[in-house]
Amino acid sequence: MAPHPGIDTDSIKDELRKDLLNLLEGVRGKKNLVFEQSLAGPIGLFVKFSTLQDYGVDKVFFLENDNVDTSQKNVVFLAGGEKASQCIAIAEQIKRLQQSSSIEHEFSVIWVPRRTLVSNKILEEAGVLGDISVEELPMHFVPLDQDVLSLACDDAFGDLYLRKDPTSIFLAAKALMPIQKKYGLFPRIIGKGDNACRLMELLLRMRSEAAAEESTAASRLGMMPSATIESLIIIDREVDMVTPLLTQLTYEGLIDEISGIKNNQAEIETSIIGQAPGQQPKTQSGAPQQQSLKRKIQLDSSDKLYDQLRDANFAIVAPLLNKIARRLAGEYESRHTAKSTSELRDFVNKLPGYQAEQQSLKTHTNLTEKILEHTQAEIFNRVLEIQQNLVSGIDPTSQHEKMEELIARDVPLTTILRLLCLESTISGGLRLKDLDSFKRQILHAYGYQHVLTLHNLEKLGLLTARTAANPFYIPVGGSSSAGASESKITNYAALRKSMRLIVDEVNEQDPNDIAYVYSGYAPLSVRLVQAVVQKQHLLALTRGPAAIDPPPQHANSQSWAPFEDVLNGSVRGAT
Repeated sequence: MAPHPGIDTDSIKDELRKDLLNLLEGVRGKKNLVFEQSLAGPIGLFVKFSTLQDYGVDKVFFLENDNVDTSQKNVVFLAGGEKASQCIAIAEQIKRLQQSSSIEHEFSVIWVPRRTLVSNKILEEAGVLGDISVEELPMHFVPLDQDVLSLACDDAFGDLYLRKDPTSIFLAAKALMPIQKKYGLFPRIIGKGDNACRLMELLLRMRSEAAAEESTAASRLGMMPSATIESLIIIDREVDMVTPLLTQLTYEGLIDEISGIKNNQAEIETSIIGQAPGQQPKTQSGAPQQQSLKRKIQLDSSDKLYDQLRDANFAIVAPLLNKIARRLAGEYESRHTAKSTSELRDFVNKLPGYQAEQQSLKTHTNLTEKILEHTQAEIFNRVLEIQQNLVSGIDPTSQHEKMEELIARDVPLTTILRLLCLESTISGGLRLKDLDSFKRQILHAYGYQHVLTLHNLEKLGLLTARTAANPFYIPVGGSSSAGASESKITNYAALRKSMRLIVDEVNEQDPNDIAYVYSGYAPLSVRLVQAVVQKQHLLALTRGPAAIDPPPQHANSQSWAPFEDVLNGSVRGAT
């Protein structure tokens, strides 16, 4: 990935590292560090454990394990202040250490990204607030790569859509404000969806508050329109629920589907990718260990080979690896043709790079073989067939027999629920008798504990019944009322044509449209971004080449034009 020309993600990492290390340095002497488990991964992206040791950290514990010991006088807790459960756990562990230890401990709590009234109240009621030092680590955006920033809020979706807790919107606004202070105000804020509208309103309010606080001319310069960022585009996840329900077909996407990628790392069995270089686990008798273990591999742009493969459709990954293997073999054999000492010296200097690339090639070749086994399995192809039939507009009831067969074959429940939610989202719900039948089969096959799972999916609007009285009913192949100023549900039946969500001919070798990612389906959320920044491409797709010859007046405008009618009539939420 090329570095983003506007935002320096390395400086964000440096600032986060500096803030954390300054807080640890403020606790004098050796200390035990107690992490909230969900924060360990994001923090590991910008600081290494060896660096923490340099700043006095002796041992690291996970808060959830409740096993911090009394080996050090100083104990530092690092956790999110938004969750009452984490605050209660910290209070209980502080009280346990105070009661069980002969050492008079000094406790520090670092709340991420902010100290809250809830955290203060819980610690005060537990009687420990006066015994601790409280600090904040304003960890808002964490760079995952040179062009990807994450809030690292694992529970944001459930909080926002299931529990109706808008905290994540506030945290997103707080994260965007430092970017505006550093690079200038966003000249335009364009969004789609009710929560996108709320975020925009919150940003504008924070802008006004920041402007009122600025007192000097120099500080006001930071609040001028940005010269490097043209627009902020906000897409509410609720607008496009279909895309995350589909199976990703890129190399990176399939690794995520099979093994899961979290904080740029995936845990892969050593039987597939081998031990880390220089490691060979042995039993007590000295023999190599036979059981299958897992090790984490780094998956980001620091791996040059992975950077070439990650966004490629999996269909072309094997030929790419073959081509790279031949190139490496040729370069390695060039040592035999070296005719002078300088040429030989050049080869020796490049040798570490060749060896690292060779190791990377071996890892990704083995990973590709594992993914190939998965994608050639009958179940995978049956699921993919159902997904593609549903998004292409085929009568969903024709897929029910296949779904029932998958349930009977004990396919993982998440796979079944993804298919049912996909049909419900695209079709405006399932027929009541079909929904009841699937619920009954799921409870019989997977257990009655999933009554709550089904209830939560219904509450989210992902798995609902469609009835004749349902105002959100969308007939297959139908369209929404064109006069509505704001749609209550995303009408995929109308959007297939108006936003060209289905592309029949996809060039996987040299892709020229985002539809290659799902082998024919273009994510609606991406189409919405293209409606702002790639108008001519989208106009050519949806209305033909004649629509951009000559280029329309709005071709270079940063707005929804000329797609306002489509967005207002067929896409859920405020525009």
